[in-house]
Amino acid sequence: MKIIDIIHTVGASFSCEIFPPKSYMNIDKTKAVAKSICDLGSDFVSVTYGAGGGTSQQTVEIARYINQLGGTALAHLTCASSSREEVKQAIARLKDYGIQNVLALRGDIPAELRDKPRDYTYAGELITEIRAQGDFCIGDACYPEGHVECESMEQDLNHLKAKVECGVDFLTTQMFFDNTAFYSFMFRALKKGIDVPIIAGIMPMTNSAQIRRSCELSGATLPTRFRRIADRFGDDPEAMKQAGIAYATEQIIDLIANGVKGIHLYTMNKPDVAAAIMSNLSYIVGADRAGLRHD
Repeated sequence: MKIIDIIHTVGASFSCEIFPPKSYMNIDKTKAVAKSICDLGSDFVSVTYGAGGGTSQQTVEIARYINQLGGTALAHLTCASSSREEVKQAIARLKDYGIQNVLALRGDIPAELRDKPRDYTYAGELITEIRAQGDFCIGDACYPEGHVECESMEQDLNHLKAKVECGVDFLTTQMFFDNTAFYSFMFRALKKGIDVPIIAGIMPMTNSAQIRRSCELSGATLPTRFRRIADRFGDDPEAMKQAGIAYATEQIIDLIANGVKGIHLYTMNKPDVAAAIMSNLSYIVGADRAGLRHD
């Protein structure tokens, strides 16, 4: 099933992201994670693409496995370190495996390629190729607080609009910890003419050191309230896990109440965390899908 159809059908969609193993020897463990996530009733499961495409084969295999389980897979595909022939082959492999949904990303540029000619400069070029080579549902990423490589939010929104015009069906945000930043971004995006569905990306903060590192890379800011929780519970793994689940749950409740199109959990391959959050939201999501929310 195409994700855009899910988004238009279920109200606020609920999805999860997992990452493939670095070594194929560990693929069964990741498949077990994928099955646990599917068993939770996730509307779709996205599978990331390793830096430089290093886990591309595993990405496709896990995505195929998710579809075989009766779920809906979203396979990531990056292009920064790939040739056009490699991308063509990757798209063909997705088609052969019946994977209908692709998250098209430029990806990180390896240090050794930054000053060398590359086949791809922008994600829009990849989106155009995917659109031309098959009947895919195409997603892309967006950044509520701006991409770290852009000089301003305005510049980032201009790039985002250009990508959408290349054929993007929906967007998923980078993680954020302050919903105000998301709402501000939504207003600016709509004003810019970006009207495709935007799914809110939420990362439960179960490991404070990992979150801080992720924020450095993504540009997401840490609100004072978040910092206090991390400072207070960061040295106690179980307390930090419980606090992170509560914080993410509160974020999601507010987002659903304000009519967000979907929630995407960055699970870090932890089905128990996803299960706890989905359990906390069971009646809320049910009410939303039954049309009981008050607009």
